[in-house]
Amino acid sequence: MRILKKLLFLLSAAVLFMPVEVLAHGTEAEYQREVLIGNTMAVGSSILFVLFLIAYFVVKNKAQKLNVKKQEQRNKRKQFEDISKILRWGWTLTLLIAVGSGVWSLISSDSETSTSAGVTFEHMHGVGITNDGSAVYIPAHDGLRVYKDGEWSIPEGEKHDYMGFSMVDDGFYSSGHPAPGSDMPNPFGVIKSTDGGKSIETLDLLGEVDFHGMAAGYRSHAIYVFNPEPNSKMDEAGLYYTTDEAKTWTRSEMNGLNATPTAVAVHPDDEAVIAVGTEDGVYLSGDYGQTFEKKMGDFQVTSLAFDHNEKLLIGAVQQGQAVLLRFNKENNTSESEDISISPMEEDAVQYIAVNPQNSVEFVIVTFKKDVYKTSDLGGNWVQLVNEGKTINSDSKE
Repeated sequence: MRILKKLLFLLSAAVLFMPVEVLAHGTEAEYQREVLIGNTMAVGSSILFVLFLIAYFVVKNKAQKLNVKKQEQRNKRKQFEDISKILRWGWTLTLLIAVGSGVWSLISSDSETSTSAGVTFEHMHGVGITNDGSAVYIPAHDGLRVYKDGEWSIPEGEKHDYMGFSMVDDGFYSSGHPAPGSDMPNPFGVIKSTDGGKSIETLDLLGEVDFHGMAAGYRSHAIYVFNPEPNSKMDEAGLYYTTDEAKTWTRSEMNGLNATPTAVAVHPDDEAVIAVGTEDGVYLSGDYGQTFEKKMGDFQVTSLAFDHNEKLLIGAVQQGQAVLLRFNKENNTSESEDISISPMEEDAVQYIAVNPQNSVEFVIVTFKKDVYKTSDLGGNWVQLVNEGKTINSDSKE
C-alpha cells in the first residue's frame, strides 16, 4: 500500500516539476535529447500503465470473491478496494503520460523538417548551392542545414557529420562520420547523395578514412582528395583523384607544390584543372595535379571556389585583414579583382559557394560561423547567419 502511494507520488512529481527547458530545443543536440526523453517517457509510462491495469483487475477480482458476511473478509475487501483506487489513479496517470509524451515526440519529430528561426550551427563544414540556384546547403557537425526562400530548415535524413562536403549538379559528395545511432560504418570514406541527404550511397573506402581535404568538379564530378595516410586503395599519403565515381584512384605527383595545402577547388567542367591554396599563395594545375604553377602569392589562402565563368574566388588573409579576391585563370598575370566584403575582426572566409546560374551571386562562410550572401559581386551583402544563429530574411532578398 505504502509502496504504491510512493510510486504514484513520484510519477506525479516527475510530471509537475519537469524543467521547462526540457520542452524547448534550439541546437540539434538539444533536439536529439528532447526526442530521446520523449520516447523514453512514452515507453516507460506505457509499461507502467500495463502493470497498473493488470494489478487493478487482479485486486478488484480478489475483492469481489471475498465473503462480505464475515468481518475479517469485509476488512480485507476494504483494503483491496483502497488498493484498487490507487491502482486506478496509477493507470490513469501513466496513460496520460504515455499519450502526452507520445504526442510530444511526434511534434518534435515533425519540427525536424520544418522551417525555424531557431535553427543553429555548432560547427560548419562547407557550403554549396543547388544546380537551380534556389537553395544553400551547409553541413554541420550534426547534419545539414538548408537556406531557401529566405528561411532556414533542417532537411530529412540522418544527422551525419559531413566533412569534405562538395556540392555538384545532381547532389553532393562528402566524407565524414555517421550520425549517433546510425548503422553505417565509421568513417565514411567517399559517399554521395542525390536527394539532399535523405539517403546516401557509399562509393569507396567506407570504414577506412575521413577526407577533410576534398573537392569535386560541379559538372565533371572529378573528385580530388588529400589522403592523410595509407589505405586499401592509396599506398601513401598525398593528393589523389578519381573520374569514375571512386572506382579507381590515381596519385598526383604535385610537382611544384611545396607549401602546406590549406584549401582546394576543382574546375566545374575541366576535370584536369585543380587549384590549391597554401600559406603562401594560390597554385594551379592543368594536368590532374601532376604539376603546379604558383599564380598568386605572399598571402595565406583560407578558401577557394571556382565560379562557372573561368574565374577563381579566393578567401585570404593579407596583412592581418580578411579579403576576398577573384582571379581569371585564363590570364597569364597574377592580377586579381578585389571583392568588397563586410569588415571581419579576427575572422576570415572559410568556405565559398557560387550560384551555378549566376556567377556574381555567391555565399561565404567565416571561421566565426557567420554566413553572408551577395547577388551583385559584393556590392551588397545579406547576413544569413550570425555566430551560428540563423537569420530568416524573407523580406531582405
